[in-house]
Amino acid sequence: MPVQIRRIYEPASLADGERVLVDRLWPRGFSKQSAAIDVWMKDVAPSSELRKWFGHKAELWDDFQVRYRAELERNPLAAQLRRRAAEGMVTLLYAARDEKHNHALVLADFLSAGAGDRSKHPADA
Repeated sequence: MPVQIRRIYEPASLADGERVLVDRLWPRGFSKQSAAIDVWMKDVAPSSELRKWFGHKAELWDDFQVRYRAELERNPLAAQLRRRAAEGMVTLLYAARDEKHNHALVLADFLSAGAGDRSKHPADA
């Protein structure tokens, strides 16, 4: 299941396959025409409540991963995104500055590992 992640501010590549924006909010500095995305799946992003609670605080990272995975397990769009990834390369695009503590990492792991498999934990990678 080919899934990769990349900040939306990085240039697009032919190797990206389908480029999927997975942020709930539209990234600053981009028009919809210049973003080079194939689809915006904002409803696969963490809920507004979870996003605000986390606030990209590294000390909340472990709890955030558990809570976001629980949201993903109940989200039919996560299953749809997994099917897309099974068909070819999918690049998850996000805008967060922190490349080590962001929801796209959790989502990529979730898609690769399968909904019920918690043996692969992003913090262990």
